[in-house]
Amino acid sequence: MGPLMILVQIALRNLFTSTLNLVIGGIILVGTALVVAGGAMLDSIDGAMTRSLIGSGTGDLQVYSSQAKEDLDLSAAQVLPPIEDFPRVKRELLARPEVLSVVPANVSNGLVLSGNALDDVFARLRNAIRTKAPEEQVLGLKRLAQQSVRVLQEDLQKAREVATGSTDAEEFAALDRAASDAFWAAFDRDPLDALEFLENRIARMVIDAETIKIRYIGTDLEAFQATFDRMHLREGTQVPPGKRGLLLGQYFYEDKFKLKIARRLDLLNEAVTVKGRRIAEDPELRRHVARNQKQVRDILFQLDSLKTQELVSRLQRRLGVGEQDPAQLLALLLNTSDENFQERYQLFYSEVAPLLSLYRIRIGDVVTIQNVSPRGYVQSVNVPFYGTIEFKGLEKSPLAGTVNLMDLVSFQKLQGGQSQEEAREIERIKTQSGVKDVDRASAEAEFFGEDSALVGEAAPSHIDEEGLFEPGEDKSLGDTYTQEALAQSVVISAAVMLKPGNSLNVVAPSLEQLARDKGLPIRIATWKQASGLIGQFTLVVKAALYFGVFMIFVVALIVINNAMMMAALQRVHEIGTMRAIGAQRGFVRWMIITETLLLGTTFGSLGALASVLLMNYLGHTGLPALSDEMHFFFSGPRLFPSISAANLIAGYVMVLGVSVLSTLYPAILATRVSPVKAMQAAE
Repeated sequence: MGPLMILVQIALRNLFTSTLNLVIGGIILVGTALVVAGGAMLDSIDGAMTRSLIGSGTGDLQVYSSQAKEDLDLSAAQVLPPIEDFPRVKRELLARPEVLSVVPANVSNGLVLSGNALDDVFARLRNAIRTKAPEEQVLGLKRLAQQSVRVLQEDLQKAREVATGSTDAEEFAALDRAASDAFWAAFDRDPLDALEFLENRIARMVIDAETIKIRYIGTDLEAFQATFDRMHLREGTQVPPGKRGLLLGQYFYEDKFKLKIARRLDLLNEAVTVKGRRIAEDPELRRHVARNQKQVRDILFQLDSLKTQELVSRLQRRLGVGEQDPAQLLALLLNTSDENFQERYQLFYSEVAPLLSLYRIRIGDVVTIQNVSPRGYVQSVNVPFYGTIEFKGLEKSPLAGTVNLMDLVSFQKLQGGQSQEEAREIERIKTQSGVKDVDRASAEAEFFGEDSALVGEAAPSHIDEEGLFEPGEDKSLGDTYTQEALAQSVVISAAVMLKPGNSLNVVAPSLEQLARDKGLPIRIATWKQASGLIGQFTLVVKAALYFGVFMIFVVALIVINNAMMMAALQRVHEIGTMRAIGAQRGFVRWMIITETLLLGTTFGSLGALASVLLMNYLGHTGLPALSDEMHFFFSGPRLFPSISAANLIAGYVMVLGVSVLSTLYPAILATRVSPVKAMQAAE
């Protein structure tokens, strides 16, 4: 019988004879299960984060101008030059067999100027008067404005008692005037003048106006939806082909434009029913409740006298109280606790919400967005709001939920580009005024020469103000655009999606080589490079997970090493006897290593099997995302991890390696003891 077979027989004989071996085997089993399952979870989370970023607008690759002085960072506010001759760049990229689509994805920041509740009331009344809306509609808005002023007056009554400055006294005097019957009796004679007073003197007393920062992607909306198939419409309609329009992320729309009281109630409902949090034990939830009770005037500002009476009647009936003050009734309704929250939440949406407008902007409204153009001046554009969007699986993700889409033509306007209407207007002005181009070389002769045709004498004349513009001519950006205008729009960056089965590490260098060979004025960045801080954060998450696996490795090494040391010391007599009858030191070392390999193989296989069963179970049931941020990292409300052969092999080899390394020192130590001393130690 060969030495190898003898070593294997000894190892098999000793496998389950020692309690210490079973302890070491248990450590190896747990270590293998943790390493294999940890590696599988790491790969699954990495894949989920990758899908989240690529599927929410980043694409596999991003292309941008080679003239850019800094690297593309989609998470930062950058001012980059546009890609020159983008149609040619797009054609060359789409000619590659690896490329599936190329979609403009210009990222920029802007502002949506949103007034307070009184601003909204007065603006609606002004618009109704200017457009000559039906008398009943104007009367209803007038009653709402009158009621809102009285609510504000009541709300500031206590402030009047402590006001001492002359400025405050003037403001309260203006409020008294606006709340008087005489003011509203005179309203019909000159409504626009009265509204001027209300907007400039009264509305500014409400300090809850909000300037909302919006991050948007200027893109070809049709191509974007076709490329990123995880995007789906939540509310409203898609922007029709050839139409300018805006699509807001559902999460962003709810968070920024919904009535604050209703939004807080939604957050409370999710925290209590989905996340299992308790109002009584959670300071954040208690703050939501307190703010709702203090800000009931946001609701009262939306109610005219008739709706206020209806609100009082409904709440008295449903709450079973005789209170007449609508503010007190609302405060009572919004005083929610763990015991009554569900009842009050349903009551708010069934009885109060139908009387209100829950959103500052509604689908179908025209939204004014402002942005500072690369030239340094403020640009504004009115964009029709068509609907809200979500990305499947990322509905609760704040990161993916803030993706807002805008058509390319509107984006170009915000960047300071000229619309076709503006270009035609400039050409018409040139023709009417006789302006002609003058080059630098002949400028002096043209302006100051004796034969100059550019210099003339001005004669006084009457200015026909009404004839300056053609009747009914609209100078604003049109609601439609042509495919030609779309093709000529500014493109700062574009997302490149690859066909399935193509490796990013292979395709990216080949496209860079294509750009050099064809002279394309572009640079290429992978999704991880282009996503900036978000991409770096994914690296941090991966590093943290790798560190966790490494710590498991270190702990396993230390524990197994100590256990093997104890096992070797317990076998000093056995080893001494073997040495006394002729066993060499090398044989003893290999005996201990073989036993450890067999121990590691047996219990490591059990650990690997346990990790496979665990991953298969989680792959069917899913691991829940416990926070909104985890929705992004899990690419949905649940992570469904999977395990691969690479995870098994890597974990298996790692644990066996740790076991063998842990055995080397005890094996060397055991063979250094002389046979005589070893046999004496047993006595």
